Amino acid sequence: MTDQPITDRLRHDPAGPVLITGGYGTVGTEIARLVAPTAPLLLTGRSPERGRALADELDGEVRAWDLAGPAPFTAAVRAVISSVNDPDDRVLRAAASAGVPYVDITRWTARMQRAVTVAALLRPTAPVLLSSAWMGGVSSIAAAALAEELGGAERVETAVRWDMADRSGADSVEFMDRLGMRFEVIEGGRRRLADPLTDARTVRIGAGPVRVARIDTPEQFTLPLTLGTATAATRIGFSSAGATRALLALGGAGFFRWAGGERWTPLRRALLHAPGEGGTAGFRVDVTHRGITRTATLIDPYGQCHLTALGALLGMRRVLGLDGSPAPEGLVFPEQHPQPAHALAALTQYGVRVDVDRTSAPAAA
Repeated sequence: MTDQPITDRLRHDPAGPVLITGGYGTVGTEIARLVAPTAPLLLTGRSPERGRALADELDGEVRAWDLAGPAPFTAAVRAVISSVNDPDDRVLRAAASAGVPYVDITRWTARMQRAVTVAALLRPTAPVLLSSAWMGGVSSIAAAALAEELGGAERVETAVRWDMADRSGADSVEFMDRLGMRFEVIEGGRRRLADPLTDARTVRIGAGPVRVARIDTPEQFTLPLTLGTATAATRIGFSSAGATRALLALGGAGFFRWAGGERWTPLRRALLHAPGEGGTAGFRVDVTHRGITRTATLIDPYGQCHLTALGALLGMRRVLGLDGSPAPEGLVFPEQHPQPAHALAALTQYGVRVDVDRTSAPAAA
């Protein structure tokens, strides 16, 4: 990055395209294909020639915007979906300063917390939806739908099954490559530091049991603020039981702590990133209120990129007021959707299976 401030300039044009940063990447491509039927597209990234074929296919435009480079960016757009890491908040600052509706699906918790501060200082006049909870905020929408049904949410437990045959992009790996870092959680109304890959338990996600353990995700930060949740926990496990055991063993041995420096980055990421050609995304959310638990299980046969892109699509509809409710004002999170059950049901139109168990007990230990 240059030492001089970079002045990116966006302008709000209600008839303009939807700007998708990282719009021809692994997740960005899925988002672009979902958005294309309802809005023109402007796709950006560091190497626009890589996105030319996709832009031509979708009758959109592709331009260069290197978020780590010195060149400023200018465009007139109706909304922005940020689907690539924005380490210096360039996209957020440009959108919020210009009054352009904005959706972000790429931040881990620390960057989410910084984005909250940046957005608050900018006092945006258009919606800013920080939707980086699991699968583009879909897990938080599921939690909100169950909480609305129960009348509250003292406890929210999210368990994720990561399909090792699925596709994943570089940002997904960077998101997960923090397994040596402790993170803050809230349990029973009290804050404490948690170690990644601890507090393991076995839960059923879809057809079979999955061993899952703690991971740092943004909904553990936001749900206590928005839903009044006294305990929020997210855990992850792999489709391969052997891979899960190996990862938990490495975590227990302290590998991710002592191998946390840049020297060990290639090895860590090789352990976390072995993408396949496609798999099935699955997770469950258990919400408990006054001793009653409801469970929502979501299965997307088209994989985690598709489900994350659906989260971005729901987010775009939310900030533009296209989902049957007025657009929000200022900074919001996905679980603040005014009709979360309706949003959850909308996923079924895209092949996602949504099962709600109203007789369930809390997740097994």
